[in-house]
Amino acid sequence: MTTAPGTELPPIRTTGIGSWPGSDIIDAIKIAFSECPDLPYLPELPARGPHAEMIGRATAFLAGLAVDLQPAGWRLTDASGREHRLAISTLRSDLDMLEEHAQGYDGTIKLSVAGPWTLAAMMERPRGDRVLADSGARRDLNQSLAEGIAQLVAEMVRRLSNAELLIQLDEPLLPAVLGGTIANASGLSRHRPIEPHEVSGALIYLRERLAPTPVAVHCCAADPPIELLRRACVVGVFVDIDRLSIGDWDPVGATLEAGAWIGMGALPTDRTLTPDQVARRVLAPLRGLGLEPPVAARIMITPACGLASATRDEAIRALQTVRSAAGIVSEQLAG
Repeated sequence: MTTAPGTELPPIRTTGIGSWPGSDIIDAIKIAFSECPDLPYLPELPARGPHAEMIGRATAFLAGLAVDLQPAGWRLTDASGREHRLAISTLRSDLDMLEEHAQGYDGTIKLSVAGPWTLAAMMERPRGDRVLADSGARRDLNQSLAEGIAQLVAEMVRRLSNAELLIQLDEPLLPAVLGGTIANASGLSRHRPIEPHEVSGALIYLRERLAPTPVAVHCCAADPPIELLRRACVVGVFVDIDRLSIGDWDPVGATLEAGAWIGMGALPTDRTLTPDQVARRVLAPLRGLGLEPPVAARIMITPACGLASATRDEAIRALQTVRSAAGIVSEQLAG
């Protein structure tokens, strides 16, 4: 990879994935803006309880659907339970704190929410078993999620008139949905695989409902369907590079060449690496793809996944490490 003389590449961007340690949302927002100036985000704080974990928090985005937390997990019901009401009030409070801190900010802010397929795989229908088992329930859940996100986006655009929003759909269970490995309620069998056209159709519906707000997808599992997501016209795909197979890298290159970006989760959350080590983990596969520097520069560098299991200091160091690594990668691409 060699940059043509006189060509100036944009610096490599960084961001966090979403989850953050502790329960202090104001502190978490301040850190997200200070340590991720390229793409700050509203952190998720699962330590606050089930209502603030990935699935519980996502129920606060649903429009026109009531949910309750039961021993088996989150279930669609006729009336919202206490945990669902708490999820809604907590999200509203978090958005108020975001608005207060981001007044006058004129860049892009990322909001993350569990995507429709991970929700369908985790949530139960009123009479039991997963939403995933019923095509009508899958459609209703996707439409509810799309409408709820759209309403919140429209509200936040009014409240933060100078900023733009990016929606990150967290889909860690998407490969399992496509592969038919999600267990049913009894655990004795598996739900049938969902056809790729239905998966992509739901994502396209959600993306079109949110337009012009861009949508990216985070899938930190093995076998992320990068090509399917590219065809669904998301603006970017976040992956854990340690979970990619050799065959996954060609879709990575095709996605970058198509004009979308890849969020390369190059800093594992279970060990400490130096910025040089992270940079090498990014540069090696990029060089193997033989991409032109302006194409390779479309990547974003992130931790491999959320940082909720770290201490506050460890999480801050992780964001600082990927920023330093991005500077190294930018210099290498420019050289």
